[in-house]
Amino acid sequence: MRTDPPESASELVQLTAYLDFHRETLLLKTEGLSQEQLAHRHPPSTLTLGGLLYHLALVEETWMVERFAGRPIPGPWDAVDWDATPDWELETGATLEPEVLRSRYEEACRRSREVVAEAGDLDALSAVPLRTGNRFSLRWALLHLLEETARHNGHADLVRESIDGAVGE
Repeated sequence: MRTDPPESASELVQLTAYLDFHRETLLLKTEGLSQEQLAHRHPPSTLTLGGLLYHLALVEETWMVERFAGRPIPGPWDAVDWDATPDWELETGATLEPEVLRSRYEEACRRSREVVAEAGDLDALSAVPLRTGNRFSLRWALLHLLEETARHNGHADLVRESIDGAVGE
């Protein structure tokens, strides 16, 4: 069940509430589907709902755990040869059981929320800089996650509709 973001709250509360709203939207888009359905492609795209779930789990942990907090990235990401298989999470996500995908995504979101709670300040800077050499703020990281999750929810809408006709937010 999704919770609507508050109409009036601090910037940190509103950013995290909107991000949670979009996280919950992705979980709703994938709810009740079989492994086969989560691996369904909507040509010409090769995206799958399973791949999107796994990709967004990676995005959460890469940006928040590894880059912002400066902690080692957890498995399975730490064992992947990204140079050999740059789309590993998208490909692998299409092969995993629904419960594994959903729980992995939920765990990644939980870890991200912990990083946000520990940082507490939107102006806090990342432990790891961007390619430019500049460190990014927690505000920037939350906006980036919000943008990425919302964009992929649009993809999820199209893929889900092609599976069983389900539409909606």
